[in-house]
Amino acid sequence: MKVLVTGGAGYIGSVVVEECLNSGMRPVVIDTLEKGHSSAVPKGVPLIVGDISERGLLREIFRRFDIDAVIHLAAYSLVGESVKFPKKYYRNNVESGLVLLEAMAECKVNKIVFSSTAAVYGEAAKQPIEEDDPTHPTNPYGETKLLFEKALEMFHERNGLQHVSLRYFNAAGATYEHGECHDPETHLIPLALRAAAGAMESIDVFGTDYPTRDGTCVRDYIHVIDLAKAHILALNFSSNSSVYNLGCGGLGYSVQEVLTAVEEVTGRPIRRRIAPRRQGDPPTLIASSERIRQELGWKPQHQDLHRIIESAWSLMLRKQSYEVVGG
Repeated sequence: MKVLVTGGAGYIGSVVVEECLNSGMRPVVIDTLEKGHSSAVPKGVPLIVGDISERGLLREIFRRFDIDAVIHLAAYSLVGESVKFPKKYYRNNVESGLVLLEAMAECKVNKIVFSSTAAVYGEAAKQPIEEDDPTHPTNPYGETKLLFEKALEMFHERNGLQHVSLRYFNAAGATYEHGECHDPETHLIPLALRAAAGAMESIDVFGTDYPTRDGTCVRDYIHVIDLAKAHILALNFSSNSSVYNLGCGGLGYSVQEVLTAVEEVTGRPIRRRIAPRRQGDPPTLIASSERIRQELGWKPQHQDLHRIIESAWSLMLRKQSYEVVGG
């Protein structure tokens, strides 16, 4: 199968491309490199530097490489930024995504796996969250992801598009070659590792008065390898329309618990600085992933938080730098 991976030079995208290769697929990457890195694309994989808003470029790619399916990861994904600059998120995550779907329809590419998010649920009434629970995003990032899910349904009804949406619950960790390297970095685990390594003086804890067990936000973490493997299962799954949560469930981990786990893995203390809440941050997001386990046979192999952190820490040490290859 020949697969176009949008955003394939980014953090998750680079690991998805790895898994495509491991599964015998032939990936092609399109990425603006605004957030991604050309070095994150495995050798031998075609990299087209461009934007999915360029319909002519997409048509050329689909026809030149005889693409069979798309894994769509290209999007802006910072909650705080989306609140400050909502137009940027609607334009990139929705309008550009529609150009992609139109080009797919024109070139008769009929299958897509979409990188969605737990942010579509907003402040869920119950935990863990199931796929049929109400969706009430609390920020433009979650809203734009939900709008694109709705666009997929529209294209399914109009063109018979087969699609699977994977709602992520905090990807983390690293492979031997690829990990997180965002600029600016906003994700908790890589920031905590930088602090442990001495590259940062302290870590901001945004809010300690949430209705959680220690007052800090609780999240569900999933190893990026397990996440990437779910995309391969979804591509091979014959489905007209499906939505799946991707997380490890359980009780989740609070910000304070994650920082303590980083200290235990690295053997180094982390200084915490209490900061105000961030607008749009729900207190708790924990997934029920039973549907994808039952229907696709997904079995995460790296669920332990310490193992997730250890994989990222090991890559950081191998690179002998605080900047990790990936995107």
